Amino acid sequence: MKSNYFQELVDSMNFSAEIPREEQHKLLKRRKIIYLKKDEYFLLAGKIPDCLGYNISGLLRLFYIDDSGNEINKHFVTEKTLAVAYNAFIRREESNIYIQALENTKLLVIDYKTYNDLLNSHICWQKVARKLAEMLFILGQKRESDFLLIDAQERYLQFLQDYPNLVNRISQYHIASYLGITPESLSRIRTNLKQS
Repeated sequence: MKSNYFQELVDSMNFSAEIPREEQHKLLKRRKIIYLKKDEYFLLAGKIPDCLGYNISGLLRLFYIDDSGNEINKHFVTEKTLAVAYNAFIRREESNIYIQALENTKLLVIDYKTYNDLLNSHICWQKVARKLAEMLFILGQKRESDFLLIDAQERYLQFLQDYPNLVNRISQYHIASYLGITPESLSRIRTNLKQS
């Protein structure tokens, strides 16, 4: 059985180990809590992201819309993970990614100014930012190699390992979009797996 790659990667980064208690308090004083209803957007494409969110409860998706109007799911933001269009957030440019709540969601949010102030206030935040950038790069490389090197059925099996609790929380449409296949192809894959 394949491992839960995402969880192992997050665990290996051990973000909180770098942050002294007084720095954690500094962050908690400047954070906000926001609530998104199902289908509400945290970020719209074409906007410069002004904050990043830590998912306390609920579920979000990051997705693109292609020239034909098709939604392409890039990533799911489960509990205890970040919701951010990181490249656009860091570079202060318009995002080409949408971030939408798939369930009622509670986020701990910090704005760009707070993020930047923290980076300039203590080296621990620079280490955390470096780890975050490394993690996002590794995940992006893995997602790219999965599309190039393994077939749709293997990608589905990997999805089940990486997101073990999502199969009953999201629609077949969203899973198929994440896998880069049609819902009908996903149905065939599920049927084949049940028969084998």
